[in-house]
Order: sequence, then C-alpha cells, then structure tokens
Amino acid sequence: MNANYQKITEEILGLAGVKINGSAPWDIQVHNKEFFRRAITEGELGLGESYMYGWWDAEKVDELINKILSAKLDEKIRRKFSILLKLFTARVFNLQSKRRAFIIGEKHYNLGNDLFQNMLDKRMNYSCAYWHNASSLDEAQENKLELICKKLYLEPGMKVLDIGCGWGAFGKYSAEKYRVEVVGITVSKEQVELGKKLCEGLPVVFRLKDYRDVKEKFDRIVSVGMIEHVGYKNYRIYFETANRCLKDDGLFLLHTIGNVKSEKSIDPWTHKYIFPNGMLPSVAQISRAVENLFVIEDLHNFGIDYDKTLMVWYANFKNNWDKIKDKYEGHFYRMWEYFLLSSAGSFRARRNQLWQIILSKNGIQGGYQSFRNSSYSPSSLARKMETGDGFRKYSLC
Repeated sequence: MNANYQKITEEILGLAGVKINGSAPWDIQVHNKEFFRRAITEGELGLGESYMYGWWDAEKVDELINKILSAKLDEKIRRKFSILLKLFTARVFNLQSKRRAFIIGEKHYNLGNDLFQNMLDKRMNYSCAYWHNASSLDEAQENKLELICKKLYLEPGMKVLDIGCGWGAFGKYSAEKYRVEVVGITVSKEQVELGKKLCEGLPVVFRLKDYRDVKEKFDRIVSVGMIEHVGYKNYRIYFETANRCLKDDGLFLLHTIGNVKSEKSIDPWTHKYIFPNGMLPSVAQISRAVENLFVIEDLHNFGIDYDKTLMVWYANFKNNWDKIKDKYEGHFYRMWEYFLLSSAGSFRARRNQLWQIILSKNGIQGGYQSFRNSSYSPSSLARKMETGDGFRKYSLC
C-alpha cells in the first residue's frame, strides 16, 4: 500500500518540480515511508506532523512550501474523514467565542517570554516588519511602528486602544515618541507581566481582557495581528466593538495577515500545534463585516515583507536555541522550525498577504492620504482638517 501512496506523492510533487530524495534544496528526503500515506490522506496535518517526527527533511523547507502552494498542490489532496469532520466543526461552531477567548493566550502566547525574547527584535514585535530602507530586524520593526503612528496621525494627549497589544511594543513606542496614552488588552498573562516591566513609567496600561468587554471611548484604535484569532463568526462583533469604542472623528488601523480567499475553516496543523482556533480573514470578509460601520480609507499590502521577517525570526530561533532548549520537550524544535519556515513559504507564494487597513467612522472630509515611507513627519491632524482639503497637501502619495 505504501508503494501506491509513494507513487501518488511523487506524481503530485512532480507538478511543482519537487522530487523525492532529489538533489535540489527543496526536494524531500524521506526517512520513513509512512510519510507517503500521511501526506496523501491528511494533507497539511500529515505533512507537518511527519516533519515533526523526523520522517522527512528538506534543505530549504520554506522553498518547498513555496513551490507546493504556488502549484496549488494542497487542492489536490483528499483529506480523510476525521480531518474533514474537524474542519466542518470549525464552520458550524464558534471556536472563538467569548468563553474560549483565552485559549490562544494559554496555548501560544504563554509558551514563555524567553522563547519570544530570543526570536524577536529588541522591542518584541510579534508581527510583520516593514523592510522599506531597513537593514536589520530592529530597524524594520521600528519602521513598522513609525508607519502605524503616521497613518493614525497621532497627536500628544490622544488616548489609544491597542487590541491585542502583545508585550507593548506599539504602546511603548507611541507613548515615548508621540506622547499618547495607550490602553493595551491581551489574553496572555505572560504578556501582561513582561509588558508592564517594559513600559514602566509610561502612560501605557495593560489589561487581561477580551476585546468584547472594552467599553471606553478612544481617539484612535490599533490592532496588530489580533483579528487572526477572532474567527469569521465574530468579525462583525469585533468591528461593532471597535466602532462603539472609537470617537466619531477617530481612526482605526487594522494590521492583519490576510487570505486570498474567504475561508470558514481552520488549518488543521496550525490549529493543533501553533494557533488554536486561528483563522485568516479575506478582504471580502472584512468588507462585509465593516459595512455601515466604517469607511475603508486605505489598504496597504506588504505581505512579501513577512517572508523576510519570518526568515530572520527563524535564524534567531535557531541560533539561540541552546539558551532555551532545556525548557521545551519532545518535538518542539522541529515543530517551531516547521511553523516559521512553512509560514515564510506561504508568504513567498503570495498565498498569504499582510494588510494595513485604515478605517474611519464617517469618512475623512476631503479624503484620507496614507503613508508608505515611515521617515516622513506629518503636521497635525487638526491643521489638515482646517484646510478643508483633507490630508492631501501633507501626504507623500
């Protein structure tokens, strides 16, 4: 039976120019023939788990995944019934309900601050960097933070809500440089604990809270890499909450990984091992969810920057593994390695995108003009509005 699975696997991979035990860096080196059955019958889950178990290797896993997704080989696999049932469950039940909101914090973000400190930049941004004119991860992440601040037209004294604040990278940067007050919410106790230390002495408040429980009003709202945990059944209430909490003349910046098609199911391997209940929104899903709540003022796609970001994270993780390996057991190293490299491959194949979307409640009079260069310093929002010409005279674009 394995011979049949092997033949089918070879035929399918051949469509992407991938060989079994070939010499190219993206070719698969098989160590256990059970890999063929798992890959054919279980798709993403079988491929990922068999890598974790050491059943196969590739010199460049990231490039292998790029080739697989670019050739859409994932659409040629028929998953077995048990996996289809789990995917169906994700469509029917609300896996991201308020009662289940803290699961992602417990299973992923509480893995240990030391893991993330040894993988991320010095400010601990756990989201895509902006590599425009940047030569290092630290510089690229500061570019991203500055870009966000510019797009939001922050002014001293503003009160900002950070939905999914992480360890406070945005809060610390914006409070220091733009003198704003930031309320950050997260479902991770580890992030709250370290975030408070990193932001000590600044007007940055951390709250262990689900987004649906926020009741205050804010001048600005930012959410970086959080809506990926919201789930399609909750997109509307997510934006209703943001609308309720944003002042009428405010701006909301949404920074999210995006899917090229609208999905209502989970990726089985990612759900099981990395991001429980995670789900990537599409432009169509976001558009439907904001209807009659927000005007989409700007959409900036720099998804290709996530490929580079992930590859640097992987290099940091690999180079620093000896410092933290005693805290993690079993297949953790190969699991995390596969997560980072396969994610990089998915962005390289343009299967996943990264969007920054600017939303306003009533539309900016005269039109909103965005930024693509974080080094530009705009004048105040108030003066822009007084011109009667929106933001046009002060923008790069």
